[in-house]
Amino acid sequence: MKNTTPLLPGFHLSTLRRKPRAASQKLAEERARIREKSISQLCECLGSFIPAHELNPAPVGDFSRRRLFSKENTFWGFFSQVLDADGGCQEVVHRFQAFAAAKGAKAPSLSTAAYCNARSKLQLSSLENILLHTAAQLKMHPTSKYWLDRRVVVVDGTGLSMPDTQANQQVWPQPRNQLPGCGFPQARLCACFCLQTGALLSYRIGSRKIHELPLLRQQWQTFQPGDIFVGDKGFCSYYDVAQFRKREVDSVIPLARRHPVKDSEAMEVLGPDDLLIKWPKPQWNKQLSYTKEEWAELPDYLTLRQIKVTVKTPGFRVREFYIVTTLTDPNCYPADALADLYYQRWDVELYFRDLKTTLGMDILRCKSPEMVQKEILMHLIVYNCIRHLMLEAADQKGLMPRQLSVKASIQALRQWLPLLNRAVLKPAEQRRLVSLLQDAIAATVLPERRGRVEPRCVKRRPKPFRLMTKPRSVMQEALVTESPTC
Repeated sequence: MKNTTPLLPGFHLSTLRRKPRAASQKLAEERARIREKSISQLCECLGSFIPAHELNPAPVGDFSRRRLFSKENTFWGFFSQVLDADGGCQEVVHRFQAFAAAKGAKAPSLSTAAYCNARSKLQLSSLENILLHTAAQLKMHPTSKYWLDRRVVVVDGTGLSMPDTQANQQVWPQPRNQLPGCGFPQARLCACFCLQTGALLSYRIGSRKIHELPLLRQQWQTFQPGDIFVGDKGFCSYYDVAQFRKREVDSVIPLARRHPVKDSEAMEVLGPDDLLIKWPKPQWNKQLSYTKEEWAELPDYLTLRQIKVTVKTPGFRVREFYIVTTLTDPNCYPADALADLYYQRWDVELYFRDLKTTLGMDILRCKSPEMVQKEILMHLIVYNCIRHLMLEAADQKGLMPRQLSVKASIQALRQWLPLLNRAVLKPAEQRRLVSLLQDAIAATVLPERRGRVEPRCVKRRPKPFRLMTKPRSVMQEALVTESPTC
């Protein structure tokens, strides 16, 4: 008898001699189709540093449908926006138009509305997970040579500005001495970096009215037993040194807000200008940033080491200063080695320069607090990915990561990206080009310029424009009323 069963979608007849596809196979094909619409060059070169599951399409809701601005495409578009010298949304839309034309698909509109809407749907939690993943990968890299086999975490803070919108002003208000409409919202960023690799491990954002110490305390989970914390004078705090010691983390900070201990008052003289001292617990008052209960749990005193450092290099502003540390063994940690370790703390200023000047994070562009946080996160992700490339290039050439230039690495990446397209290259050719990219990154070796002295001033004169002392709308109205009529 002839089979009259209708051929419904998804059903299979044995007479067709076609095996049914498994659910996993269908999901793999779906991911492959979506991946084909990504910005392939960036994904090919830096995709190994990004967790793929964070960019998969959602089962329902945002990014669940197959569109040009999928979650993966939107992420890499945002990534390229940070990496580009222009940094505008229109540039990303033009890139998507060229990408669609190369695929033979319909080019999207020149309007940035669709891309900006898709960018706003990226979840902060997903970007946070990507940043943590990049930091963990840098930590596990085999070339991460630590200082005396211990990881050194340098901490510092910096300021950021953003567009003058009411929403941004409420979260990050401008300085009080500026009139409304004449300034910009100011945020404070406190970040922890790995000194050896330059990787950004964690960060916190606050307003400029918040000190860096409370922001650091929100990042205590970044530190692991055996780490060494290095900070400037702003982090010299009895409470924080005690808390780090409780977590088996040693501290190296310059002395501040206390008088140095004299030789006669020391517990032991370990060497020239090297003393073993006692730090008594300070008296509690209401102005402290911790509670009276937390103060009561602190030890009555801390046994620390005080080292006097004399700066012999001419041109430095400081001639001598004191370092206090919990590394009290002079045999394992000589005084000169600790002084040199604090000298390397200056690298954190260079890390912030790479973020703010080279990647353009100094002046942000987004107009809402949520998008400002996403923009900062994307800058940090791009920075860590560049550090990944530098670490691999340094490994190939037997160099230290701090010997390579972030700016030169970004310039090399921008020039090599058009060549890295898996759709037109064979795997062997792809690997060859990536190896040549690493060679180009490692070609620029920074010279060791110890003792470099530069004046703290600028030569370029600013343009002779007066400062804005009134809101823009008021000044525009004054210009209209003062202009002569025809």
